[in-house]
Amino acid sequence: MKHLPAELWKWDAVDLAPAIRHRAVSSREVVTACLRRMSEVNPAINAVVVDMSEQALAEADAADAAVARGDVLGALHGVPVTIKINVDQIGQATSNGVVAFKDVIAAEDSPVVSNLRKAGAVFLGRTNTPAFSSRWFTDNDLHGRTLNPWSAAHTPGGSSGGASAAVAAGIAPIAHGNDLAGSIRYPAYCAGVAGIRPSFGRVAAYLPTAFGKPERTMSTQMMSVQGPLARRVADLRLALGVMAQADARDPWWVPAPLQGEALAHPLRVAMAVDPSGCGVHPDVAQAMRDAARYLQEAGYIVEEVELPAFNAIADAWQLLARAEAPLSLLPNVQAHGDSGIKKAVHWHLGDHPVPTAQEYMNTLAQRTGWIRQWSMFMQRYPLVLCPTSLQPPFPQGMDTESKASLESILAAQAPSFVVPMLGLPSTAVPTGIGASGLPTGVQIIGQRFREDMTLDAAQVIEARAPMQTPINPR
Repeated sequence: MKHLPAELWKWDAVDLAPAIRHRAVSSREVVTACLRRMSEVNPAINAVVVDMSEQALAEADAADAAVARGDVLGALHGVPVTIKINVDQIGQATSNGVVAFKDVIAAEDSPVVSNLRKAGAVFLGRTNTPAFSSRWFTDNDLHGRTLNPWSAAHTPGGSSGGASAAVAAGIAPIAHGNDLAGSIRYPAYCAGVAGIRPSFGRVAAYLPTAFGKPERTMSTQMMSVQGPLARRVADLRLALGVMAQADARDPWWVPAPLQGEALAHPLRVAMAVDPSGCGVHPDVAQAMRDAARYLQEAGYIVEEVELPAFNAIADAWQLLARAEAPLSLLPNVQAHGDSGIKKAVHWHLGDHPVPTAQEYMNTLAQRTGWIRQWSMFMQRYPLVLCPTSLQPPFPQGMDTESKASLESILAAQAPSFVVPMLGLPSTAVPTGIGASGLPTGVQIIGQRFREDMTLDAAQVIEARAPMQTPINPR
């Protein structure tokens, strides 16, 4: 243990779990250290908006008692984690950052929370989101704005911005998030941490508080996934294994192995520095070149190629959103949204014509063709290296400044749309600090259910570009 920091809140989950299991440290000691850290830094960043300190200490004591009894222990036994406020956690409000939902108390856990609980994780608190989890900026009238620990003037990302800020600042080693249009990958990118968007069907999802209401719209069902954020890629791998356990409440869950068969080496990586052809920021281009070099020096073959139908797929994500929003998101935003979400959603969706039923059906049908095209492409290139965003982290509130600023954000976020449309896994990994003084990073997209390969490549990059997280808020 000599190589580990003196402060327990700085330890990674992969070190905490065996230390607790073998009684080198107690869960109470770890949880107490993390809660102390939370009390020090959270007032400055507003990442954790539901403090569960008292319950966390009780869970830690129960975890230590289980160790003393010699019970069979889960993979995260006694390890602190946080949960995003848009999924159900028994006894807590599933507010999703909306004032009108502040008293929607969950009577049971969502599958991802249930799996973390079964693995022995200790819940420190619940992390902030934008209202309805529908912005790349984590701000709402119920809980206020979350700040990026690297720069209060820039977004920590959204919608898992509370999760990314909490991890980066050392509140917990692992945070839960979810991703429909980059909501894990983009916050990880903004806060200089790692995050994985799993394949569709990998992690079971269900919202018990929505029982009796209509199921989510079709594209949301197919593209929204649950996953972890962490300071280190090894912790992502550990957390993903826990989150990916079966739950009968999700009929889309697939019992795919977490470790796939070995492919012939050297592996080919398709690199696209500017995948949409509309230009990238110099910091983004440099991050891509650095990541490619690290992979090449580790034995991967990296080739710069054009990605199949990239812009058409990104545009299709937006078409599906605009087709379904009038029936799902827009009525709720109009009835219960704060001024920020109303303005951003109006500029994103409300000013555009609603696609016809024929356009909607054609796009859903064409999605199968794009998935087939990428599946064939990835026979040659099992991994794809591309930006997480085409720009550095945005200034706070940029999406509510003007319609033009919102449109520039949408253009920069094209890589966030393509992956969900294809149902593929993608790991976001930091590459250092750019000339702008903000974190930089890339995403590594893999074949369906080959999260293991994306994590392997991400660990290569991480080893060459280690981040000094956790950090004190700046």
